[in-house]
Amino acid sequence: MNKAELIDAIASQSGLTKADAKKALDGFVTATAGALKQGDRISLVGFGSFSVSKREARTGRNPQTGKEIKIAAKNVVRFKAGSELSDKVN
Repeated sequence: MNKAELIDAIASQSGLTKADAKKALDGFVTATAGALKQGDRISLVGFGSFSVSKREARTGRNPQTGKEIKIAAKNVVRFKAGSELSDKVN
């Protein structure tokens, strides 16, 4: 499902117009990104939680040449599905 299909699904499920559904989805994405950038954790009961973890710098290997390369440290977004979402998928 791409963004346009998700907007259509939100609009049909909620009774919003497609324009309003797009605004709501864009607002959610913007608010989520802002909170994660500040290091906050976002928890949606039943759906799941988003958090940021620090991935340490490490040494990797170029698969074509076999030469060792340094991979820089970075922050990564993690998502852990809630129990209701897991139950609906299974």
